[in-house]
Order: sequence, then structure tokens, then C-alpha cells
Amino acid sequence: MRVLGVSAGFHDAGLTVLHNNKIVFAGHSERYSKKKHDKNLCPEIINEAFKYGPFDCVAYYETPWKKKTREIYAGQGFTGGSTWTVKQTLKEQFGDLYQFLPRNIKTFNHHMSHVASGFQTSPFQNATVVVIDAIGEWDTVSIWSASYEKQPMLGEFGIAKYKKLWSQKYPHSIGLYYSAMTGRLGLRPQDEEYILMGMAGWGKNTVEQTIKNTLVSDMGDTVFTQNLHTGVDENFLKDTDEMNIASSTQAVVEKLIDEVMARAKKLGKSNNLVYQGGVALNCLYNRNLGKWWDNIWIMPNPGDAGSSLGAAAQVYKKHLRWEHPYLGTNIEGDYPVDELLNELATNKIVGVASGRAEFGPRALGNRSLLADPRGKEIKDAVNEIKRRQKFRPFAPIIMEEFVNEYFDMPKNLPTSPYMQVVADCKKPKEFPAIVHVDGTSRVQTVPEHSESGVRQLLEKWFTLTGCPMLLNTSLNIRGEPMVDTREDADRFEKEYNVKVCS
Repeated sequence: MRVLGVSAGFHDAGLTVLHNNKIVFAGHSERYSKKKHDKNLCPEIINEAFKYGPFDCVAYYETPWKKKTREIYAGQGFTGGSTWTVKQTLKEQFGDLYQFLPRNIKTFNHHMSHVASGFQTSPFQNATVVVIDAIGEWDTVSIWSASYEKQPMLGEFGIAKYKKLWSQKYPHSIGLYYSAMTGRLGLRPQDEEYILMGMAGWGKNTVEQTIKNTLVSDMGDTVFTQNLHTGVDENFLKDTDEMNIASSTQAVVEKLIDEVMARAKKLGKSNNLVYQGGVALNCLYNRNLGKWWDNIWIMPNPGDAGSSLGAAAQVYKKHLRWEHPYLGTNIEGDYPVDELLNELATNKIVGVASGRAEFGPRALGNRSLLADPRGKEIKDAVNEIKRRQKFRPFAPIIMEEFVNEYFDMPKNLPTSPYMQVVADCKKPKEFPAIVHVDGTSRVQTVPEHSESGVRQLLEKWFTLTGCPMLLNTSLNIRGEPMVDTREDADRFEKEYNVKVCS
């Protein structure tokens, strides 16, 4: 069976193609349209996905009529009938290409799509699943039990079974709280929350209690005093240093997530956690997950684009073969290890666009800007290239077997192959380019048998320098999607005067 999973219409549109239990394609519309966080599908990504067809079924990641009722409740108005049905939604998204879709169309619940994308790609036979995002149709936080129905005759696990244990409804939303505070700091909500995280390390929790007293009425049930979908007043905390606002905002969100995890641990029966939704990208909090759970899985694309995979997973119903996140556009050819090494030795900074693009918001070696992490000037130089604020940190990419020598990994998170957690750096003075002001680094570990050629690059770099890591950031500038094609790489090279190897 071939299933086309679709996520579109809110933000970060994406498509996934399943062939039985194998993920053969998964991509972000923004990489093709060149519009950051593009909420709509574009012809280019549709045509790319169609290369893996024809399809037996189309799976849509949420239920349009339920979402529409919430929009009306929220005062967003009645805009006609086209957004009430899946068929009309798909016609709007696919345009003339709709005629090439099968008429077997399935639609699912928004949070269930998050749940399925996480659990059915995880290595677990059972798990407690936590979803925290801005908003689905109505759910903003949900807790689930997940397991596979055992097939006694075959001695293996078959159909995935889910049961919702608890949820919180709109307008009470941890994700909308964080986005509202992102807007309060003059950043773009639903986009630049990661900048708020970077700011947090520079501040102090001076207004944490004020934020809680003003915006949160019940920490345990994640109930807020107002609808934060509309943001907070621009004069809120008017005379407070912005770095302190960021630090206090992060402190509050960590306590809110802790309350959810405590509830999930009490309600669930598993020591395995699957964590999904956009808030699962908060790598500062993620270092705390090990105090609640023995084993943890966050699918590398836990936000809405990843729910295209979750919708398709619900059609397949069984465990998926998760191998790696390199599932998008392919730039053919061998990984340019020697060319990259030469450029690193000469200029300290180099881009790479090779192999299949990453599915998820993190660059994991195939669409990356790489640099020597040891120089004091490197961080400012890379921030200048990317047009970023100078206070923002960069991540290290390191051979997995060396991680404990250089980083104090959080409890029950011994590795971080998808750059989802921060850890304290043990030798910060030696690697100033990848250590934040608070002494942490958002680590990416690369195992020996990685699908990406970045592993071979790290091995040769270590042989030449004795350093087992590089600085790794996404190959883009602020406000633009990551480089996707060789043509994108050529443009980046020309405009920003950085060699990009393929």
C-alpha cells in the first residue's frame, strides 16, 4: 500500500509518502516554495511526492469541520463552506493536481496525528505519549497510552492502539503562551520561539512570579487567565530587561511542562515516553525529561509538518521502519568529505548540500553550515553570515563515542542524534564557538553507522585535528528556509560568499 500523508493549512505544510512500513519521502513545502513556514502546499513539493506514487490512499492530518468550529468560537469568523470538508481542503491545496489523487481519502484528529507519528516510529512496544503544541482542532495538551495489539499466532506486535488519558482544551495552551511571549519580545510568533530560548541564557528569572501571577491561574491543569492566542499587551513587563523576560518565560514554561509530565507519569503505565507537538522542540526543557522517564523518543519532526507522517501512519496502523531523517530532496553524488576538509582548513567555515534533505527543522549534516568550533572568532563570523543576532548560540555535531568526554549528557538521554537536548559542556574554553553563555550546548551525536556522510567527515577531521566535533547550523539565513537544491546552494554561495560543497 502507498499512502500520501498531508499536513497543510495552518503552518509548516508537509507531505509524506509511505510504502507499506517504509517512509520513502517526507518533505516541507517551505523548502520548495522558499516561503518560511509556508502553510500551503506548492506544486513543486506535490510533484516531488508524486514521483513516489501512484497512491492507494490520501491521509489528512486533522478534521477540518472541528477546526472550523474552534475558529468560530475564537472569533475568527465564518468564511464559507470550503474549509469544512477534507475534499474541499485538498482541492484548495492541490489545485489542478487534485485530479491525480485517489478518491480513498481519510481524515484524522490533529493530536492523534502527532501521537501516531511519534509512537509508530519509536522503538517501543508500549509508551505514554505526550503532545504539547499551540493548538489542534481543540486540544492543546493531551496524554495518551499507546501499545501494539499482540498477534499470538505470529508472535509479533500488530495494530497500534491508542487511548486518550487526559487533555486540555483551547484557549488554554502552553504553546500559545510561549508564542505570546515571543511576540512580546518583538519576535515573530510561530517562528522565532527558538530565539527566545537563546535569549533565556543571558537573563535572570526576575519576573517569573509576575508572569505566573498575571497569566497562569492553575499550573497543574495548565489553565491561563486570558486567551493568549491574541498575545499579551505590549506594555506587559514594560520596564523589564528583555533577557530577563526571556529567562523568566522559559522558567515558567518548564514548570508548566513539568506539571504535564508529572500527570502523564501518574496516568500512564509505561516507563517509555513519546513526546510530540511543537513544544517538544524546546530543547532547554528536554534535558529534564530523564527525571520522569527511562526511555525517550521525540520524532525529529514533532511539529505540524511531521503530522503528515502521522496521518499516513494511522492508515498503515502498524509499526513503521524508522531508519533516518534524510527523506527529502536528493542532491546526487558522494558526500564531499575531502572538499569540505580542505575548505575547513583554509577558511574555517563551509556549507554542505549533499544527499537527501532532512525532514524536520534541524540541519543534521546534509544541509548544514559547518565550522571549526575552536576559534573565538568563529561564532561571530557564522552569525554574520546568517544575519543573526550575535547573542545566539550554535550547536556541536560530534562522533557519538566521544560525547561523554566533552558533554555532561542529561539523565536517560545518553545520545542526541537529532539535536533535541542541551547539555553542559565540560571543556567550554576549548570550544567557544559552540558553547552558550550559560555553559550549555545543543548537542548532535553521530553514530558510527550514520546514513549521512557527515560521519566520515568527522572521522577525517578528528584524524587531522584531534577534535571530534564541528560547529553545525542550518544552511540558510534568518527568515529563509534551508537550502534544498543545488540551485539553492549556488545562490547561497554567490550571495553570502561561502563555499557550499555537494
